[in-house]
Amino acid sequence: MKPIHALGLIPFIGMLGGLPFANKATPLVLGMPFLLFWIVLWVILTSAVMAIVNFIDPADRKEDV
Repeated sequence: MKPIHALGLIPFIGMLGGLPFANKATPLVLGMPFLLFWIVLWVILTSAVMAIVNFIDPADRKEDV
């Protein structure tokens, strides 16, 4: 597995793998139950991780002709 593929797995593991641990409603974060905050946080982090993957992807390089 290439490191770029491992980066793509981070959001999947964070969002779905962390749900059993984040399944709480009592602490409110920014006015949201913790589980909703966890999901929103990982949606935002997924965008950041995918931007990093796009930046380091060698197939995205364009040759100047």
